[in-house]
Amino acid sequence: MFVDWPLDRLREYRPDRNEPADFRAYWQETLDEARAQAFPARFEPYDGGLVSVDVSDVTFAGFDGHRIRGWFLAPRDAVAPLPCVVEFIGYGGGRSLPHDWLHWSAAGYAHLVMDTRGQGSNGSMVGDTPDPAPAGGPATSGFMTRGITDRDTYFYRRVFTDAVRAVETARAHPLVDPDRVVVAGGSQGGGIALAVAGLVDGLAAVVTNVPFLCHYRRATEITNAAPYAELTTYCSTHRDQVDQVFETLRYFDGVNFAAHATAPALFSVALMDAVCPPSTVFAAYNHYAGTKDIRVWPYNGHEGGGVFQKVEQIRYVGKVLAG
Repeated sequence: MFVDWPLDRLREYRPDRNEPADFRAYWQETLDEARAQAFPARFEPYDGGLVSVDVSDVTFAGFDGHRIRGWFLAPRDAVAPLPCVVEFIGYGGGRSLPHDWLHWSAAGYAHLVMDTRGQGSNGSMVGDTPDPAPAGGPATSGFMTRGITDRDTYFYRRVFTDAVRAVETARAHPLVDPDRVVVAGGSQGGGIALAVAGLVDGLAAVVTNVPFLCHYRRATEITNAAPYAELTTYCSTHRDQVDQVFETLRYFDGVNFAAHATAPALFSVALMDAVCPPSTVFAAYNHYAGTKDIRVWPYNGHEGGGVFQKVEQIRYVGKVLAG
Protein backbone atom coordinates (compact mmCIF):
# COMPACT_ATOMS: atom_id res chain seq x y z
CA MET A 1 0.00 0.00 0.00
CA PHE A 2 1.00 3.64 -0.34
CA VAL A 3 2.92 4.70 2.76
CA ASP A 4 3.04 8.49 2.49
CA TRP A 5 1.31 11.52 0.99
CA PRO A 6 -0.17 11.66 -2.53
CA LEU A 7 2.32 12.33 -5.30
CA ASP A 8 1.18 15.88 -5.98
CA ARG A 9 1.86 16.85 -2.35
CA LEU A 10 5.20 15.02 -2.36
CA ARG A 11 6.33 16.98 -5.42
CA GLU A 12 5.75 20.22 -3.48
CA TYR A 13 7.21 19.10 -0.15
CA ARG A 14 10.13 21.34 0.74
CA PRO A 15 10.59 21.28 4.52
CA ASP A 16 12.70 23.82 6.34
CA ARG A 17 16.30 22.68 6.55
CA ASN A 18 18.14 22.44 9.86
CA GLU A 19 21.68 22.93 8.60
CA PRO A 20 24.18 23.97 11.32
CA ALA A 21 25.97 27.28 10.82
CA ASP A 22 29.34 25.51 10.73
CA PHE A 23 28.20 22.68 8.41
CA ARG A 24 30.59 23.50 5.57
CA ALA A 25 33.50 24.33 7.87
CA TYR A 26 33.03 21.13 9.82
CA TRP A 27 33.16 18.96 6.73
CA GLN A 28 36.06 20.87 5.23
CA GLU A 29 38.08 20.29 8.41
CA THR A 30 37.14 16.61 8.49
CA LEU A 31 38.18 16.07 4.87
CA ASP A 32 41.41 18.04 5.25
CA GLU A 33 42.38 15.84 8.19
CA ALA A 34 41.73 12.70 6.15
CA ARG A 35 43.76 13.96 3.20
CA ALA A 36 46.67 14.76 5.51
CA GLN A 37 46.76 11.09 6.56
CA ALA A 38 46.38 9.60 3.08
CA PHE A 39 48.79 7.12 1.54
CA PRO A 40 49.08 6.20 -2.16
CA ALA A 41 46.22 4.00 -3.29
CA ARG A 42 47.01 0.45 -4.38
CA PHE A 43 45.44 -1.19 -7.43
CA GLU A 44 46.43 -4.84 -7.51
CA PRO A 45 45.38 -7.00 -10.49
CA TYR A 46 42.69 -9.51 -9.54
CA ASP A 47 41.75 -12.62 -11.49
CA GLY A 48 37.99 -12.92 -11.27
CA GLY A 49 37.72 -15.20 -14.29
CA LEU A 50 36.30 -12.39 -16.44
CA VAL A 51 37.40 -12.19 -20.08
CA SER A 52 36.06 -8.76 -21.07
CA VAL A 53 36.81 -6.76 -17.91
CA ASP A 54 40.04 -5.93 -16.11
CA VAL A 55 39.68 -5.95 -12.32
CA SER A 56 41.86 -4.45 -9.61
CA ASP A 57 41.62 -5.03 -5.88
CA VAL A 58 41.76 -1.50 -4.46
CA THR A 59 43.04 -0.23 -1.12
CA PHE A 60 42.96 3.49 -0.36
CA ALA A 61 43.12 5.76 2.68
CA GLY A 62 39.78 6.83 4.12
CA PHE A 63 38.89 8.55 7.38
CA ASP A 64 41.84 8.81 9.79
CA GLY A 65 44.03 6.98 7.27
CA HIS A 66 42.03 3.76 7.69
CA ARG A 67 42.45 1.23 4.90
CA ILE A 68 39.33 1.04 2.73
CA ARG A 69 38.86 -1.74 0.19
CA GLY A 70 37.09 -1.70 -3.15
CA TRP A 71 37.02 -2.99 -6.69
CA PHE A 72 38.08 -1.13 -9.82
CA LEU A 73 36.68 -2.50 -13.07
CA ALA A 74 37.24 -1.31 -16.63
CA PRO A 75 36.64 -2.71 -20.09
CA ARG A 76 39.60 -4.89 -21.03
CA ASP A 77 42.33 -3.03 -22.91
CA ALA A 78 40.47 0.27 -22.48
CA VAL A 79 42.34 3.41 -23.46
CA ALA A 80 42.33 6.52 -21.26
CA PRO A 81 40.57 8.75 -20.58
CA LEU A 82 37.43 6.93 -19.44
CA PRO A 83 34.44 8.30 -17.55
CA CYS A 84 34.18 6.60 -14.17
CA VAL A 85 31.28 5.69 -11.92
CA VAL A 86 32.08 5.56 -8.20
CA GLU A 87 29.44 3.42 -6.52
CA PHE A 88 28.38 3.08 -2.89
CA ILE A 89 26.60 0.08 -1.38
CA GLY A 90 23.27 -0.45 0.36
CA TYR A 91 22.91 -0.92 4.10
CA GLY A 92 24.73 -3.94 5.51
CA GLY A 93 26.27 -4.97 2.20
CA GLY A 94 29.93 -5.26 1.30
CA ARG A 95 31.83 -5.10 -1.95
CA SER A 96 31.08 -8.78 -2.68
CA LEU A 97 32.96 -10.17 -5.73
CA PRO A 98 33.67 -8.39 -9.02
CA HIS A 99 31.13 -10.31 -11.11
CA ASP A 100 28.35 -8.64 -9.10
CA TRP A 101 29.32 -5.25 -10.57
CA LEU A 102 29.51 -5.62 -14.33
CA HIS A 103 26.85 -3.25 -15.67
CA TRP A 104 28.90 -0.03 -15.73
CA SER A 105 32.01 -1.57 -17.27
CA ALA A 106 29.77 -3.31 -19.82
CA ALA A 107 28.44 0.14 -20.70
CA GLY A 108 32.01 1.33 -21.33
CA TYR A 109 32.86 3.03 -18.05
CA ALA A 110 35.53 2.60 -15.44
CA HIS A 111 33.85 1.64 -12.18
CA LEU A 112 35.11 1.94 -8.61
CA VAL A 113 32.99 0.13 -6.01
CA MET A 114 33.69 1.25 -2.43
CA ASP A 115 33.41 -1.29 0.37
CA THR A 116 31.53 0.11 3.38
CA ARG A 117 33.56 -0.04 6.58
CA GLY A 118 32.23 -2.46 9.18
CA GLN A 119 29.51 -3.79 6.88
CA GLY A 120 29.35 -6.79 4.57
CA SER A 121 27.85 -9.55 6.68
CA ASN A 122 24.22 -9.33 5.60
CA GLY A 123 24.06 -12.89 4.32
CA SER A 124 24.78 -12.12 0.67
CA MET A 125 27.34 -9.36 0.03
CA VAL A 126 30.59 -10.03 1.83
CA GLY A 127 32.74 -7.11 2.94
CA ASP A 128 36.46 -6.78 3.60
CA THR A 129 36.86 -3.45 5.39
CA PRO A 130 36.84 -3.26 9.22
CA ASP A 131 35.88 -0.14 11.12
CA PRO A 132 38.77 0.30 13.57
CA ALA A 133 37.31 3.39 15.23
CA PRO A 134 35.92 3.08 18.75
CA ALA A 135 32.20 2.32 18.85
CA GLY A 136 31.48 5.56 20.70
CA GLY A 137 29.18 4.29 23.42
CA PRO A 138 25.99 2.24 23.59
CA ALA A 139 24.13 1.67 20.33
CA THR A 140 21.23 -0.30 18.92
CA SER A 141 21.90 -3.28 16.68
CA GLY A 142 23.09 -2.10 13.28
CA PHE A 143 25.03 1.03 12.33
CA MET A 144 22.62 3.96 12.56
CA THR A 145 23.33 4.85 16.19
CA ARG A 146 27.04 4.06 16.52
CA GLY A 147 28.62 7.09 18.16
CA ILE A 148 25.47 9.13 17.60
CA THR A 149 25.74 11.41 20.62
CA ASP A 150 28.74 13.23 19.14
CA ARG A 151 29.20 14.37 15.55
CA ASP A 152 32.91 13.50 15.75
CA THR A 153 32.31 9.86 16.69
CA TYR A 154 29.25 9.19 14.53
CA PHE A 155 29.62 6.23 12.17
CA TYR A 156 28.61 8.15 9.05
CA ARG A 157 31.28 10.79 9.55
CA ARG A 158 33.76 8.05 8.75
CA VAL A 159 31.72 6.59 5.89
CA PHE A 160 31.08 9.90 4.14
CA THR A 161 34.77 10.78 4.44
CA ASP A 162 35.71 7.39 2.97
CA ALA A 163 33.36 8.10 0.08
CA VAL A 164 34.93 11.46 -0.76
CA ARG A 165 38.32 9.81 -0.67
CA ALA A 166 37.00 7.11 -3.03
CA VAL A 167 36.18 9.80 -5.59
CA GLU A 168 39.62 11.33 -5.16
CA THR A 169 41.17 7.88 -5.60
CA ALA A 170 39.22 7.28 -8.81
CA ARG A 171 40.16 10.68 -10.20
CA ALA A 172 43.85 9.92 -9.69
CA HIS A 173 43.74 6.63 -11.63
CA PRO A 174 45.55 6.90 -15.00
CA LEU A 175 42.58 5.44 -16.91
CA VAL A 176 40.07 7.92 -15.50
CA ASP A 177 39.08 11.31 -16.82
CA PRO A 178 38.81 13.31 -13.55
CA ASP A 179 36.27 15.66 -15.12
CA ARG A 180 33.86 12.82 -15.94
CA VAL A 181 33.31 11.13 -12.59
CA VAL A 182 29.80 10.08 -11.58
CA VAL A 183 28.68 9.01 -8.09
CA ALA A 184 25.97 6.40 -7.70
CA GLY A 185 24.21 4.20 -5.18
CA GLY A 186 20.90 2.92 -3.88
CA SER A 187 19.37 3.20 -0.41
CA GLN A 188 22.36 3.72 1.92
CA GLY A 189 24.52 4.00 -1.19
CA GLY A 190 22.18 6.65 -2.53
CA GLY A 191 22.44 8.61 0.70
CA ILE A 192 26.23 8.38 0.57
CA ALA A 193 26.18 9.57 -3.06
CA LEU A 194 24.11 12.60 -2.00
CA ALA A 195 26.61 13.42 0.74
CA VAL A 196 29.48 13.22 -1.74
CA ALA A 197 27.54 15.39 -4.19
CA GLY A 198 27.32 18.09 -1.54
CA LEU A 199 31.01 17.84 -0.62
CA VAL A 200 32.84 17.36 -3.93
CA ASP A 201 33.01 19.93 -6.72
CA GLY A 202 33.06 19.13 -10.39
CA LEU A 203 31.19 15.83 -10.48
CA ALA A 204 29.74 14.96 -13.88
CA ALA A 205 26.52 13.46 -12.50
CA VAL A 206 24.81 11.90 -9.49
CA VAL A 207 22.49 8.88 -9.67
CA THR A 208 20.75 8.10 -6.40
CA ASN A 209 18.08 5.43 -6.03
CA VAL A 210 15.55 5.49 -3.17
CA PRO A 211 18.11 7.32 -1.01
CA PHE A 212 18.45 6.60 2.70
CA LEU A 213 19.93 8.99 5.30
CA CYS A 214 17.58 11.87 4.51
CA HIS A 215 15.15 13.88 6.65
CA TYR A 216 15.73 11.71 9.72
CA ARG A 217 13.16 13.26 12.03
CA ARG A 218 10.25 12.69 9.66
CA ALA A 219 11.46 9.17 8.89
CA THR A 220 11.30 8.23 12.56
CA GLU A 221 7.78 9.64 12.79
CA ILE A 222 6.21 7.77 9.87
CA THR A 223 7.93 4.38 9.56
CA ASN A 224 8.67 1.46 11.85
CA ALA A 225 10.87 -0.20 9.24
CA ALA A 226 14.58 -0.72 9.73
CA PRO A 227 17.07 0.88 9.55
CA TYR A 228 15.32 4.12 10.63
CA ALA A 229 13.72 2.08 13.40
CA GLU A 230 17.18 1.83 14.98
CA LEU A 231 16.93 5.56 15.73
CA THR A 232 13.47 5.13 17.22
CA THR A 233 14.66 2.27 19.42
CA TYR A 234 17.67 4.25 20.60
CA CYS A 235 15.58 7.33 21.43
CA SER A 236 12.95 5.27 23.22
CA THR A 237 15.70 3.75 25.37
CA HIS A 238 17.88 6.83 25.86
CA ARG A 239 15.00 9.21 26.50
CA ASP A 240 17.32 11.89 27.80
CA GLN A 241 19.42 11.99 24.61
CA VAL A 242 16.80 12.69 21.94
CA ASP A 243 17.83 16.30 21.41
CA GLN A 244 21.50 15.34 21.16
CA VAL A 245 20.74 12.58 18.63
CA PHE A 246 19.01 14.97 16.27
CA GLU A 247 21.64 17.65 16.84
CA THR A 248 24.26 15.18 15.58
CA LEU A 249 22.11 14.17 12.61
CA ARG A 250 21.96 17.77 11.37
CA TYR A 251 25.51 17.26 10.10
CA PHE A 252 24.61 14.05 8.22
CA ASP A 253 21.24 14.80 6.62
CA GLY A 254 21.00 14.25 2.87
CA VAL A 255 18.63 17.21 2.69
CA ASN A 256 21.46 19.51 3.76
CA PHE A 257 23.99 17.93 1.42
CA ALA A 258 21.51 18.18 -1.46
CA ALA A 259 21.27 21.94 -0.97
CA HIS A 260 25.00 22.23 -1.71
CA ALA A 261 25.08 19.84 -4.68
CA THR A 262 25.28 21.23 -8.20
CA ALA A 263 26.01 18.24 -10.48
CA PRO A 264 23.13 16.99 -12.67
CA ALA A 265 21.21 14.35 -10.70
CA LEU A 266 18.80 11.51 -11.33
CA PHE A 267 16.79 10.35 -8.31
CA SER A 268 14.31 7.55 -7.93
CA VAL A 269 11.51 7.04 -5.43
CA ALA A 270 8.98 4.28 -4.79
CA LEU A 271 5.59 5.20 -3.39
CA MET A 272 5.19 1.94 -1.43
CA ASP A 273 8.64 2.18 0.15
CA ALA A 274 8.37 1.99 3.94
CA VAL A 275 12.15 1.72 4.34
CA CYS A 276 12.91 5.12 2.78
CA PRO A 277 9.50 6.83 2.79
CA PRO A 278 8.78 8.98 -0.27
CA SER A 279 8.57 12.28 1.65
CA THR A 280 12.13 11.80 2.91
CA VAL A 281 13.33 11.30 -0.66
CA PHE A 282 11.37 14.27 -2.01
CA ALA A 283 12.67 16.45 0.83
CA ALA A 284 16.19 15.91 -0.52
CA TYR A 285 15.12 16.06 -4.16
CA ASN A 286 13.21 19.31 -3.79
CA HIS A 287 16.16 20.97 -2.03
CA TYR A 288 18.71 19.67 -4.55
CA ALA A 289 20.52 22.71 -5.96
CA GLY A 290 21.59 21.31 -9.33
CA THR A 291 19.59 20.30 -12.39
CA LYS A 292 17.62 17.19 -11.53
CA ASP A 293 15.06 14.63 -12.54
CA ILE A 294 13.27 11.88 -10.65
CA ARG A 295 11.75 8.55 -11.67
CA VAL A 296 8.66 7.63 -9.66
CA TRP A 297 7.73 3.95 -9.23
CA PRO A 298 4.15 3.99 -7.88
CA TYR A 299 3.65 0.31 -7.09
CA ASN A 300 7.07 -0.60 -5.77
CA GLY A 301 8.64 -0.79 -2.35
CA HIS A 302 12.29 -0.40 -1.43
CA GLU A 303 13.39 -2.31 -4.53
CA GLY A 304 12.33 0.82 -6.41
CA GLY A 305 12.74 0.52 -10.15
CA GLY A 306 15.19 -2.37 -9.89
CA VAL A 307 16.58 -3.35 -13.29
CA PHE A 308 14.30 -0.81 -14.98
CA GLN A 309 15.93 1.99 -12.99
CA LYS A 310 19.36 0.67 -13.92
CA VAL A 311 18.46 1.19 -17.58
CA GLU A 312 17.29 4.71 -16.73
CA GLN A 313 20.61 5.39 -15.02
CA ILE A 314 22.74 4.20 -17.92
CA ARG A 315 20.73 6.29 -20.37
CA TYR A 316 20.84 9.34 -18.11
CA VAL A 317 24.59 9.21 -17.50
CA GLY A 318 25.24 8.69 -21.22
CA LYS A 319 23.12 11.70 -22.08
CA VAL A 320 24.76 13.92 -19.48
CA LEU A 321 28.27 12.94 -20.52
CA ALA A 322 27.44 13.49 -24.17
CA GLY A 323 26.55 17.08 -23.29
